[in-house]
Amino acid sequence: MKRLHVHLSVDDLAQSIRFYSTLFAAQPAVTKPEYAKWMLDDPRVNFAISTRGGESGVDHLGIQVETPDELHEVYERLQQADRPVLEEGATTCCYAQSEKSWITDPQGLSWETFLTFGESTVYGDSVDLGPIRTKAGACCTPETPRGGCCAQTPEPAADVPCRGTVTP
Repeated sequence: MKRLHVHLSVDDLAQSIRFYSTLFAAQPAVTKPEYAKWMLDDPRVNFAISTRGGESGVDHLGIQVETPDELHEVYERLQQADRPVLEEGATTCCYAQSEKSWITDPQGLSWETFLTFGESTVYGDSVDLGPIRTKAGACCTPETPRGGCCAQTPEPAADVPCRGTVTP
């Protein structure tokens, strides 16, 4: 059975652990100096937070699988998604040993697909997603002319943050 994975970058880990522990009515399954993870069954989600990302907010989403067959099934779907795929393979990340691949959606949001097969005593390395990040489909970038890919909408106020920005 697959599990949705959500990873948020946070500014204050202790404060965020308190908040999400209250929200989920559960303590994290894993707590490290810069990382915490809840393995929830209702809803079925692997929810992680860390101070290792850039700006606060959604860092990436993912699909965690339980078997090599499920991993193969999801990898095949990634290949059919008509987007560049980064096959990372076996790696250490988030205090776990995993096999994973990455893809970005048309807005530039990163998705990982992974099978965890062991624990690690170190956080591990972050993969460079630059090769799969594309601006195709990303509206609201400084390089995209107004209306270049999105339906015409009124100009946003200058102080409204841009949604869908892709980091090169």
